[in-house]
Amino acid sequence: MNLKEFSELLGLSPTTVSRALGGYPEVKEDTRRRVLEAAAKHGYSPNRRAASLATGRAMAIGHVIPTVLNHEMVNPVFADFIAGAGDVYARAGYDMVLSVVSEREEARAYAQLADMGSVDGLIVHGPREGDPRVALLRKSNLPFVVHGRVPDRPLDYSFVDIDNRRAFQRATDLLLDLGHRRIALLNGLDQMDFARRRRAGYLAALGARDVPADPDLIAGFEMTEHASHAAARRMLALPDPPTAFLASSHIMGIGVRRAIHDLDLSMGRDVSVVIHDDMLSYLANGADIPVFTATRSSVRAAGRRCAEMLMEHIAMPNAGLKQEVWECDLVLGASTGPVPR
Repeated sequence: MNLKEFSELLGLSPTTVSRALGGYPEVKEDTRRRVLEAAAKHGYSPNRRAASLATGRAMAIGHVIPTVLNHEMVNPVFADFIAGAGDVYARAGYDMVLSVVSEREEARAYAQLADMGSVDGLIVHGPREGDPRVALLRKSNLPFVVHGRVPDRPLDYSFVDIDNRRAFQRATDLLLDLGHRRIALLNGLDQMDFARRRRAGYLAALGARDVPADPDLIAGFEMTEHASHAAARRMLALPDPPTAFLASSHIMGIGVRRAIHDLDLSMGRDVSVVIHDDMLSYLANGADIPVFTATRSSVRAAGRRCAEMLMEHIAMPNAGLKQEVWECDLVLGASTGPVPR
């Protein structure tokens, strides 16, 4: 079925159908929904080449992934983000361009994508300290959305982020309320913005209760099960070990749980654990009762929202910035309990 046939089926003009599928804001929401539902029902997908010729657009969105960030980006968390974004791209008739480059080639990759016109917009992943990408993209006038926020930079760009500081402040407060005073933080690499904000929330909660922060109980590293297991084992071997852990991901929490079990201790009774849960499709935090107490926010939903915002920027280049900070849920699971006597 081509565009003309699909349009006749709906009783709409081909222009209206194309704009509804492309996410143009001037199309009424009822019309957009009707077109999308009909496209799904009849298996219609727009001809990207025809759409490109008609609109003068590349009909593609870019994602640049530096290999230096493979601990953050080239992993199942990134895959879930892309799955959410990909749903939006597909509905709008857009392809996705993934560029995996070395760190030294990153700026060149962004500049090349902007200059060649091979994409209509970009999503920036893993903002970090000293990040040059926002300034580069603002000069290029290529629409973009940041997943997260860049440390120490004016908020002169569109972004979707979670309130990492508040989430980890609440999680630390929970452990303090349970009587814990030796609380360890296993975090991402220090230059990553989310890790800086989570650490700030943890320290703020401790400071508000006049609990001193022990540097031996704070660590930032690649967010893997192996690294978190090693860090937890080291901390549990201290003369005054932690009675609770905050871990920045579900995978890190699994490493902490293994370290606890190595010492024939019980998670939730002898040592409490709180994680951040991205609600990954491949790694559920229990069924009816969560395994881990967790701060929770869906990374797939974040991918979907970043893509929607980018589509809006492409359709309306002169529209204002869109900036969203999402509150995390705090869910109670089996991994936390009162400080042991």
